[in-house]
Amino acid sequence: MTFRLGMLASHRGSNVRAVIEACRAGRLRSVPGIVISNNRTAEVLTFAQQAGIPTAWIGGPTYEDPSVRDEAMLAVLRENNVDLLLLLGYLRLLGPLTLGAFAGRVFNIHPALLPKYGGKGMHGRHVHEAVLASGDVESGITIHKVDAGYDEGAIVKQCRVPILAGDTPDTLAERVLAMEHDFLVETLAELEERKHDDHDSPRHPLPLEVLDD
Repeated sequence: MTFRLGMLASHRGSNVRAVIEACRAGRLRSVPGIVISNNRTAEVLTFAQQAGIPTAWIGGPTYEDPSVRDEAMLAVLRENNVDLLLLLGYLRLLGPLTLGAFAGRVFNIHPALLPKYGGKGMHGRHVHEAVLASGDVESGITIHKVDAGYDEGAIVKQCRVPILAGDTPDTLAERVLAMEHDFLVETLAELEERKHDDHDSPRHPLPLEVLDD
């Protein structure tokens, strides 16, 4: 079974690129439906446009009101027939209309092992600085369902990345990112299989629940 994907990113969007390339290469059966950013100059919008994928900019003064932004987001997702929503470096909260319409079908990727090192302001370099300051011996990647708070939804799947002697925030970020792309694609492939199995088992319908490690 396939999903029609809505992908949200605020800047470069390397994970968006990884998903699009996996779809094109047949590693995923899903279809990129639209790429959305709150940043008009985000590289991810240029990449998606060059790849022939619809894009939308939902940002700037027009959408500073969260309720206006929420309504616009939901309208764009519906217009593009999205049925699975991925937050891939998107730095804003989704509103209640969008979360309600896509309940259980919104996923975020976070560059650390939640529930540690999550929450408002915990993105990019800030995450890796906090991990190193803690003295932990490992970091990792978390894919989780999205709710109304930052990084608070149910964990879907995690992988671990060891911290090496002499690591800096930049070297740790580079090593985590190197694993993110394949880990994201593999998890989406598992979600596709779960949807396929559910479709073939009508007596025991299952939602997109948490995957086993």
